[in-house]
Amino acid sequence: VGAALAQAPAIPEAARPDRAPEVPVLGDGGGRVVVIPIDGTIDLGLAPFVARAIDEAGDADAIILDVNTFGGRVDAAVQIRDAVLAAGPPVVAYVHPRAISAGALISYAADTLVFAPGGSMGAATPIQVDQGEAQAVGEKMVSYMRSEMRTTAEATGRNGAVAEAMVDRTIAVDGVIDGEKLLTATTELAVDIGLADGVAEGLDDLLAQLGLAGAEVTTAESSWSEDLARVLTEPTLSGLLMSLGFLGIMVELYSPGFGWAGGVGVLCLATFFAGHMVADLAGWEELLLVSLGVVALLVEVFVIPGFGVVGVLGVLLIGAGLALSLTGLPIDVSWDVGGLESAVQRVVLSLTGTVVALVLVAQFIPVRVLPNWLVLRTAISDGAPSPTGAADFHSAPSQAALVGRAGVATTPLRPSGKARIDDKLVDVVSQSAFIPAGTPVVVLLVEGVRVVVDVAPESAASAPGSGPPAGAGV
Repeated sequence: VGAALAQAPAIPEAARPDRAPEVPVLGDGGGRVVVIPIDGTIDLGLAPFVARAIDEAGDADAIILDVNTFGGRVDAAVQIRDAVLAAGPPVVAYVHPRAISAGALISYAADTLVFAPGGSMGAATPIQVDQGEAQAVGEKMVSYMRSEMRTTAEATGRNGAVAEAMVDRTIAVDGVIDGEKLLTATTELAVDIGLADGVAEGLDDLLAQLGLAGAEVTTAESSWSEDLARVLTEPTLSGLLMSLGFLGIMVELYSPGFGWAGGVGVLCLATFFAGHMVADLAGWEELLLVSLGVVALLVEVFVIPGFGVVGVLGVLLIGAGLALSLTGLPIDVSWDVGGLESAVQRVVLSLTGTVVALVLVAQFIPVRVLPNWLVLRTAISDGAPSPTGAADFHSAPSQAALVGRAGVATTPLRPSGKARIDDKLVDVVSQSAFIPAGTPVVVLLVEGVRVVVDVAPESAASAPGSGPPAGAGV
């Protein structure tokens, strides 16, 4: 063993931290310790859980991060890193047994770093997954991660070059890594270069070395809202919520008034944002964009007939808010690494899926099984009204036949309401801002189930309930 050590390359002074490896004594046998598991994939729901657990630790004698992870999302790891650096009590990261990739960034943020036997830490270069395969990212993303690792290491008194070597394979540290591969430090190497403050056989051994063998130990557990956030931010479910939200809003655009479709759409979007706000992905800025988009669509529905510039603006604002809520990195970094492009693609895919779903519903699903808000069941015909007040759907003429017909508004049109045309009550939308009840109207155009009317000229106005002259055509 002595000969082997004698032949090992010397570790230059630049590769060593300013402090000698030593597990600090934080107590005198008692006290209180909070253990926070950093286990499995580092995802969007883990960050708010760790931040809350640190905040609730209060005046604990120590916080122990029990780290065992192969990594995960960079944005989630950065949020956890910030929370650990800002913690009040001393934080101990216990690499038990591995802190790979994003786990290395989190571990570096702790005041004390202790390894388990056979542990490993490093390989923190960022990657992106494309069609199930890991792909290299751009230089800007690598540079960003290098900066995060170096500043985190230096903030806790460790060597920044060693931290950078875990991200960039071109970084060489004499006696540690040759600059041809990423650095992954084993327990032995971590002790040799002063990265580790010590080695512990288990949690009990670690507590004993910290002087907290008799401390009250509490293991933090995630709350229901944090568990729900992890579910709601899962890509498949979040995409479904976006699609249903778009579907409800689009159906509402082509239906007079505001009914169940719009309510379901808004509820789905609200649920989407609730999960992403708990995960600290979406903030008030994204919520404001979506809210402005919904307002623009409401103006399009209730004030401006048809679907024009305001409606398109509303859809764009909602899409922008949703896309920004799908990425937690700075905009310039997200743009460079393709995260923002991926988020936009997800939003566009959800919108495209919504349009396809509408087409399939209209083409292949029988009308009788569709909900009332999706189809107009009361049709217009030239015959006498049925005893129930509604015409048979399959025997009714096309809505387009209403163009040019005269009638009378039976309710105020603000701008939506009802008008009696050919002795039938029809849901209509006025072209002007307001039409009082009892005003003669004429049908200008029909867009799907949307019937647009305006005040009839005095020469063409007919008595309430009357239709066009006999034999008149369109």
